[in-house]
Amino acid sequence: MHINNLLTDVLNAFHQKNLKPEEIDQTLSNTISLLTVLTNPLNISLLTSHLLTAPSIWGQAEGLVTSFRILSIFNTAAIHVQKNEPRFQSNLFSASQLRQGSGIESDNWARAVIKGLDEKSARWQHGLVIAGVLLGMEGQERHGLSTGLRYVIEDAMVTAMNLALNQTASYGIVPASSIVLAINYVFPILKENAQTNLDYDTLLPIMMRAITSVEGYQNGSFLLGVNADLRSEEGNKIDWPANSNSFLHLQKLNKKPLFAIMGSLSQLIAHAVENVKSPFKVIEARELLLAFTSEIFDKWKKTKFSEIDIFDEGLKLNSVTIQETLPLLWQVLKMVFFTSILILRAILGRTLIDIILSSRQHALFTASKSLLMLKNMHFMTTRFGSTQFSAYAFVNFASIDILTLHAHSVKDFLCSIYPVISDRIPVETLERNNHLFFLNVAEHLSVELNTEDIESLIVPICKLYLLPKDNLRLSQLFEAAHSVMLSIFIAPKNEKLGAKILPSYIETLLVSFPSNLSPEQFRVAFKALIQICTPPNPLGTSQPLMAEALIEVLHHRALNSPTTPISSRELESHTNDQKLKVLLSEQSVLLLAILDALPYICPGILEFWLQRAADLLNMVPDKEMRDYCKRQFWEILENGQMDVDRSLICISWWGSKGGRNKVLFNKSVEAGPFMSGGLSSKNLSSKL
Repeated sequence: MHINNLLTDVLNAFHQKNLKPEEIDQTLSNTISLLTVLTNPLNISLLTSHLLTAPSIWGQAEGLVTSFRILSIFNTAAIHVQKNEPRFQSNLFSASQLRQGSGIESDNWARAVIKGLDEKSARWQHGLVIAGVLLGMEGQERHGLSTGLRYVIEDAMVTAMNLALNQTASYGIVPASSIVLAINYVFPILKENAQTNLDYDTLLPIMMRAITSVEGYQNGSFLLGVNADLRSEEGNKIDWPANSNSFLHLQKLNKKPLFAIMGSLSQLIAHAVENVKSPFKVIEARELLLAFTSEIFDKWKKTKFSEIDIFDEGLKLNSVTIQETLPLLWQVLKMVFFTSILILRAILGRTLIDIILSSRQHALFTASKSLLMLKNMHFMTTRFGSTQFSAYAFVNFASIDILTLHAHSVKDFLCSIYPVISDRIPVETLERNNHLFFLNVAEHLSVELNTEDIESLIVPICKLYLLPKDNLRLSQLFEAAHSVMLSIFIAPKNEKLGAKILPSYIETLLVSFPSNLSPEQFRVAFKALIQICTPPNPLGTSQPLMAEALIEVLHHRALNSPTTPISSRELESHTNDQKLKVLLSEQSVLLLAILDALPYICPGILEFWLQRAADLLNMVPDKEMRDYCKRQFWEILENGQMDVDRSLICISWWGSKGGRNKVLFNKSVEAGPFMSGGLSSKNLSSKL
């Protein structure tokens, strides 16, 4: 078909009504072809102008899909124009210049497209077109535009976007989301000066609303649809069919243009948070994010999935739900989690450096609300194991640090998130999840509470989970409760409370090993307790015999403990740059716990316990375990943990009191006294 006839047909199609989807697709395909082959700038401008006002294109109820297609059209056309641009290349074997390619020059084509952005179309539509041109000409290390024209087009892009941002109130959600879409795609290739000129104060709240809108996460409303489609089948298993409306909706949601760029969009929002001029825009973003996470949590509570522990999914869900439908839901929630955390990290970062946001009132609000957001998303955190994610760790610890600067706010916050407790561990999965979050936070905040508050707020919930339970789903709660108790004991001001509850805690600790505590956890716990019970710590001063009593308990239990391996642990010997897989018995772990405690016990009893530890070492029957314990024994003596006084005692014991022979060769020193150089009773004659 002749180009002029094709242009006429496309322009006519733009203004027709009730075009079928396939006819629209054909029209847009022809539009791309025309944009790449037209050489008359006036025709290019005309085509661009009519495309942006075409009722047949913009009248479709496709949301952001149409905007994305417009951006893609000009991106694709720009790439083709650049490839076919007339250019000249030097020929080393000929003095002539060979013409390469054909068509219109990139600069002229770009100018023609920009001239088609007239007052008949909206500013936000102009942004889509300019973004497509810039992406096609300059994206992926392409350099299709002259430097001067590129700067002009970038300035035009920023101007169009800033003007459009100020008109979003009259546009609606799709135009506002289109602005976000265009800026997100073109932002990485904009020069720094153009990036700086964006109106971040207006852009930030629009982006925040876009990610929670119908084009984004829909404020979690998809969760309600999921719950409506859940049904029970034989065997009381829950079925979420792959052909259900909610699953099909989730698949469609996953393909939405804005949904597909949530990763880069969250980074753009973080950049906007760092660059807004008004700190109150950061507060607005914080409140929007808090409302969003609260909506997600509230809607999750209403689903049947919230009642099912991860360990019970195989028993309560059918195979289709486990293998096909539920993974997609968790994938979407994972995107929600990481998007929220990246934005929250930027908010905390801005709070720390901004003179207004870092003020006492604003900082406390931000810290407490950040922790509330983490609480709202904690059901995702426990699923994904994301506590080691650097952004999550920063948000968590920065918020806790801010709270601890103002001691009175610590109690208020803990009371605000205090879960419902009784004399039994809750059956509800979400309630246990709330307990876990409270314990994790209380571990860091307990140092700021007075003894009465600790005893009334924290100790009761810890006692629920201290006793060993043969239940894998409680392992995190069990470990968290023990960590909180250790944080309570280690605070000097809790001396009286520690003396009161420490004996029962130690008994619980011993009962918990090895069934519920790993060897590493047990050793760390007892090492911490020995430090707490040793002077100059207040508890060690008031209870001077406590540390030795603890070691005596360990020693007595080690004498009667099983010598068979309890688990396979990968342990590292610090004396060698290699890792050894050593099977440890309960007896050997107790011995290692005693060795860990040696640098902290009183010097007056150190030599006695060195000797008893050596005797216990030689009672370990397995050679591999015994050799490993020997290396750890030597490591304790020489790695610098001992202070000067204890080191002198160890040197004396090792060198002249038989320690070396006892540890390395299981030999005792014969009774003396001896003369230096004298003959032993076994060698009556001289060898000379």
